[in-house]
Amino acid sequence: MAIVAFHDGQEFEARVPLVIIGAGACGLVAALAARQYGVDSVVLERDALPRGSTSMSQGFIPAAGSRFQAEKGVEDNPELMARDIQRKNGNQADPAIVRALTEASAGVVEWLADAHGVPFDLVEGFLYPGHSRMRMHATPRRTGEELMGSLLNAVEAAGIDLLTEARVVKLHADDTGRVHGVTLERPDGSRESIGCDALILACNGYGGNAELVARHLPTLKGALYFGHEGNQGDALLWGEAMGASLKDLGACQGHGSLAMPHQTLITWAVMMRGGVQVNHEGRRFSNEHGGYSEQAAKVLAQPGGLAWNLFDRRIHQAALEFEDYRNAHIAGAVRIFDSLESMAAELSLPLEALRETFHEMHILAKSGEADAFGRTFRSEDLLVAPYHAIKVTGALFHTQGGLEVDIQARVLRQDGSTFPNLFAAGGAARGVSGSGDSGYLSGNGLLSAVVLGAIAGREAARQLSCDSAA
Repeated sequence: MAIVAFHDGQEFEARVPLVIIGAGACGLVAALAARQYGVDSVVLERDALPRGSTSMSQGFIPAAGSRFQAEKGVEDNPELMARDIQRKNGNQADPAIVRALTEASAGVVEWLADAHGVPFDLVEGFLYPGHSRMRMHATPRRTGEELMGSLLNAVEAAGIDLLTEARVVKLHADDTGRVHGVTLERPDGSRESIGCDALILACNGYGGNAELVARHLPTLKGALYFGHEGNQGDALLWGEAMGASLKDLGACQGHGSLAMPHQTLITWAVMMRGGVQVNHEGRRFSNEHGGYSEQAAKVLAQPGGLAWNLFDRRIHQAALEFEDYRNAHIAGAVRIFDSLESMAAELSLPLEALRETFHEMHILAKSGEADAFGRTFRSEDLLVAPYHAIKVTGALFHTQGGLEVDIQARVLRQDGSTFPNLFAAGGAARGVSGSGDSGYLSGNGLLSAVVLGAIAGREAARQLSCDSAA
């Protein structure tokens, strides 16, 4: 269990200005930002290979007002992005944090591209649920694995120390809440201690901890966890032991489109371009444009916790832009049928119900009216044979609640004061998705990881520089 030691007289074997726990996108960006401001750090990663939840995502970072948008003729600004975020979460997020992230987003993306060679471009062709502008920035293959590779190359080029197979098991703090160092454990059970002047928690949330998920996310208690297994809630438990303020622990990012049994993420572009989901009764059960996070619980509520993504060749060709989708296709997840009759027979779906489902979409496209779930259909997006289908389930990707922070990413106590030298970002910190599963706006996870991570690295470096000057 993650613990905090107070007044234990720990002597440290080594000392660095800044320790960062977690080598996902958040921790790596924080280290790069700290280095930009002249502060050395060591990044501690529990795994042998730094991957984190980022590597399991599509690597999309939302940013407003970037040059990448301008090059494609997209007009956007931080205020509009902030409104989109708050509209999706029901105005439940801290408006100051939302404003800080949206205002910094374009600058962080451009800095990573210009200073560190991350090959970003703008994802075009469709809007993700809740976004009023195309603002997703991604690397060419559209994978988090590729994004992680770029960031790891940047960290190596910058000469930043990264220790793998280094699981932090204890924080050492005094009664003022000042962190003096950490103890880490190696795979062979040996332990080492490192002293520091500041600490950044970038070790994500608690999605891999079944007990915490059952406590805080009861609707996803039985969901497949499609996040990093190292997300055991260490930051949450450390913060709780130190008296930190914890916020929005019921917030999460789910996803209603994980191919089964292949366990490959199917891009939600399939739905946004005209696809639908049906259950084993051959009927739709939701507004597929409402958001893929809340869709996880809706899919899990269907018989067997499964659904079918139904789409066509047009959508299939567009989805091939995404490497995860290409991998699913190669693995045989995509099934193709010449008619509704053959699809119903092969997938064991009631034919009449399936016909009624498709007929309703055509009627709605002609009338322009919304269905019972609030979705409208356009004639140009209606599905035509050959039909494509993928069996999917709902999954939990990562949690969005955590340690409450201010706009400098400093961790707050329950009385609103800040800890002297403790910072948090990414999944370790309270996000901007409100208090449940429906407030997640596409990209919120990496927005918090990358942009708040950059803020945490910068502010920790500034504080250390001020402390040394004093």
